[in-house]
Amino acid sequence: MPNLAHPLPLGNTEAEIAIRSSVELGAVIREQRRRLSLKQLDLAGLANTGNRFIVDLENGKPTVQLQKVLDLMDLLGLEVMVRSKASRSAPSP
Repeated sequence: MPNLAHPLPLGNTEAEIAIRSSVELGAVIREQRRRLSLKQLDLAGLANTGNRFIVDLENGKPTVQLQKVLDLMDLLGLEVMVRSKASRSAPSP
């Protein structure tokens, strides 16, 4: 993944969302891309990947390459955090 001379602006860095499917991950990535006012072709160029990869990822294709997804998320200012489900606070009664 190339380093950008001017990093992309970040969206809401406080938001967290539990991702349970490739479709949900694709939707989060699409929303961040739109929040940054990027077209799919723009993002493909910045990420040095094909537009088909961006389309497939945003549509939730479950077989996309994991490292490419992680690199793209980093470029968009997103990150993956892994934690035990038990570590989440229990809902109030």
